[in-house]
Amino acid sequence: MNILASILLVLLEIVPKGDAFLRPLQKRDSIYVGDRLEYGFELDNVRPGTDLALQDLKSLPADTLALVRDWKVDTTRFRRRAGLMNIRGSVLLAPFEEGDFALPPIYVQRKSDGKTDTLVFKTPVFRVAQFPLDSARIAENALAPVVRYPLTYAELFPWLAGADILLIALIVGLVLWRRRKRREEEKPSEPAHITALRKLDGYRGSQYWAPEKQKGFYSGVTDALKNYMESRFGVDAPEMTTAEVFDALKGAGDISPELFDETRELFETADFVKFAKHTAPDEYNAKVVPTAVKFVTDTYRSTLEEEQEGDVL
Repeated sequence: MNILASILLVLLEIVPKGDAFLRPLQKRDSIYVGDRLEYGFELDNVRPGTDLALQDLKSLPADTLALVRDWKVDTTRFRRRAGLMNIRGSVLLAPFEEGDFALPPIYVQRKSDGKTDTLVFKTPVFRVAQFPLDSARIAENALAPVVRYPLTYAELFPWLAGADILLIALIVGLVLWRRRKRREEEKPSEPAHITALRKLDGYRGSQYWAPEKQKGFYSGVTDALKNYMESRFGVDAPEMTTAEVFDALKGAGDISPELFDETRELFETADFVKFAKHTAPDEYNAKVVPTAVKFVTDTYRSTLEEEQEGDVL
């Protein structure tokens, strides 16, 4: 017989309270290995404010009698007039070995009205059996092979229709994409100075000078100028730092020294705003777009003059 011992605390006063209950959760006469059992106690006429301390059952050997669920305490009845209630506490156990089991008695320490005592519920004894297996019936009822039926047209039709719809959608999308790409390629590319002036015109107005918007303002202006410089002077300005850009532009006859210095100062201020969290004053912000526009128009005007001189010659 398997005897399970429980480790108890020093008890102040032991009061017998009857038998603990043991109820299999499965509806059958016998208890088998692996079944779940509800083991607990019922306590009537408990006054509100009573403290209950329950013993620790976690020391049960898990390979023999496992604790599936720890203590759960519920109120089964409450008599409002008398101010008393019935308490029900239980744990869930699962035996994993056949044989006879004597569960540890349940001790409940109760503290009420300054008095502490310990209630004891008697140990139930139960037998666990191995679930019987009829090898003959198992052989007779062996698993039959899976029967595979041929697919019908009604079963295949939704899949075929879905595939057709997806294929049509892909073809239509491809045609529209190619048509749009062809239209973009057929559009005449506008001159670089027109593109730059159009982008710069979008940054006019003091609404871009707020400290939280200045980074976008200076980035947009300098990006428009860098793209124009790449087209006009053949330098890879979008991929260069400020110092590299103006080193590459040195000696360009189309840029006057005064315009060169003003534009470089604009780029250096933009670097401070974008990377050093600098806030430029409004009086300088007001000159940014006019300086950029002047750079584009002056350098483009020199290009026109060179073309006209070439035509005369």
